[in-house]
Amino acid sequence: MMKRKLMMVERIMYVDSKTPLNCVFTAKIKGTIQEENFKVALEKIQQKHFLLRSRIDIDTEKYPFFIEEKEMGAIPLRIVQRQTDEDWLSESEKEWFRLFEDHKKPLAQLVWVKGDDVSEILWVLPHCICDGTSLVTLMRELLSLLDDPALELDSYQAFSSVDDFLPVDFNAKKKVRKARFYLLMARFFFLMQRKSRKRNLGKNYVIHWKLNPETTAHITDQCKAHGVSVHSLLCASFMQAFQDIQGAQAKRKVISPVDVRHFIPEIKQDHVFAFAPTVELSLKKDKQDLFDQAGHIKKELLEKIDKIEARELLWMGEQMHPIVERMISMLKSSNGGHDITLSNMGRIDIPNNYRNFELETIISPTVAFPWLNSNTLVTTTYNRQMDFTLMSNEDFLSRQKASEIKDKALELLTVSLQN
Repeated sequence: MMKRKLMMVERIMYVDSKTPLNCVFTAKIKGTIQEENFKVALEKIQQKHFLLRSRIDIDTEKYPFFIEEKEMGAIPLRIVQRQTDEDWLSESEKEWFRLFEDHKKPLAQLVWVKGDDVSEILWVLPHCICDGTSLVTLMRELLSLLDDPALELDSYQAFSSVDDFLPVDFNAKKKVRKARFYLLMARFFFLMQRKSRKRNLGKNYVIHWKLNPETTAHITDQCKAHGVSVHSLLCASFMQAFQDIQGAQAKRKVISPVDVRHFIPEIKQDHVFAFAPTVELSLKKDKQDLFDQAGHIKKELLEKIDKIEARELLWMGEQMHPIVERMISMLKSSNGGHDITLSNMGRIDIPNNYRNFELETIISPTVAFPWLNSNTLVTTTYNRQMDFTLMSNEDFLSRQKASEIKDKALELLTVSLQN
């Protein structure tokens, strides 16, 4: 029976047993799917991934841990009859707040918004077990098995602790002093912070939109011509939009997650894993042109990525377990020093055509963070279209203000592309 302690970052995303923090990832299908194929597909996926056969034990030891449940039930399938093109959105919002409380049911749920010729399929997982790459893997595996239930998936050995990722020359004794210093400084920092009673009590929301293939291609082409990345241009556009709409309230900073698999190749593309290192990026005061800003952001991003020591970060995080609850409390009550978290998942590597159906489009993941600063933008590109989900909470950033920021960012992009 497999068992391992939740990593520090997993504990933060777990929050606690009464606070849901779920990712919802949606695919829109044209064609016919056999209901019986879902059972086979979900069983094979569950057998491949240890975390889909596990529950979270918070009672037995000091800190929570994943434990494989021998009598774990199958991944549930909830079927909803499709009435409109927006049903996936209302179902997503319901699933944000699902609590995975039953120890005999897995940390996953599938929703099938079933129509005659068009369907949406929604993967729902707690954020403490998955990142964006994990969601793409699970959707790819699911669609392949729905089309051909005879396919077999290769299993993999689940890691037992972050020590599995440490290089052979890693000297933990030398790092302990540094870790203790960081822990001491963190405790001092939290001690000095005045306890805030601020909490988001409003409604979480998502604003969803797509760019057409022509606009998507134009953005990509112009980024290549200017020697910048699409990600850096999006960061520049949205930071500037926050500045233009919110004025002095804007922080001119964005947090950008990076796929940990870039740094730790033992974590494969098809492994379910939750940790994503983040970097903070900022607008430069003396630059007005959006492409100039994007060039500065790209340079800053590459420099910061180059300095990421992901293996050491994982190990260092394990020394911070005593203050995780304080970290969570701060996230729930602090405005933060950034405007938005911007996750660009890039081109989604899932086939378009299957024997029995067609994958028409992918909708970027949605999530309702319980943090005070819940501003999050996720973007994906599939079938030559960029897709966006912008999320927050009415208490922190009203939907009206978020719409203005979104419109301003698109206006800035449009003007820059025309110059």
